[in-house]
Amino acid sequence: MSLIEMQIARQSNPVDMIEFVAANNDWTFERSGEDEISMSVGGRWADYNVSFSWMEDFEALHLACAFDLKVPQSRVNEVIRLLSIVNGQVLMGHFDIWRLEDAIIFRQSLLLAGGAEPTDRQVEVLLSNALDSCEAYFQAFQFVVWSGMDAQEAVDAVLFETAGEA
Repeated sequence: MSLIEMQIARQSNPVDMIEFVAANNDWTFERSGEDEISMSVGGRWADYNVSFSWMEDFEALHLACAFDLKVPQSRVNEVIRLLSIVNGQVLMGHFDIWRLEDAIIFRQSLLLAGGAEPTDRQVEVLLSNALDSCEAYFQAFQFVVWSGMDAQEAVDAVLFETAGEA
C-alpha cells in the first residue's frame, strides 16, 4: 500500500472551521453545501466574493477570491502579462483569469494532509492574505482592463509609494 492510498479519518469538515471563524467575526456567509462556504467582503477598492471549498481528494482547503472586473477579449493578452508580473511578486497564492466568467480571481490552498485540522488563525491568515493581495493589485487590473495601460505601467502605478508629507 502506498502512502497516497492511506485513508485518514477526519474529526470534522474543515469548512466547519471557516463557518466558526465567520460566525465569531460576525461575517455574513452562506453555506452552499457540506464542502463549500462563501461570503462577500467589502474592501477599499471593491467588494470581494470569497469562497472556501474543501477538496477531499487533495486534502486541501481552497480559497477563491474574485472581484467584479470582467476582462474583455481585447485586453486578455495584456491581463495575462499583468498576471505574470503580479504573480512573481505574490508570496502565497496566485491570480488567474476565471475564463468561465472572464473575471480575475485570486486562489490559494491550505494543505491539510494526514488528517490535519485548520486552526482559526490559519483561516484568518488565509483570508487576510487573499484580501491584502486583491487590495494591493485591484487597481492595476482595473488600469489594464479599462484604462488601456500596459501591464508594467499599471504595476508601477499601484506600487508607487509616496515619501514625506504634503
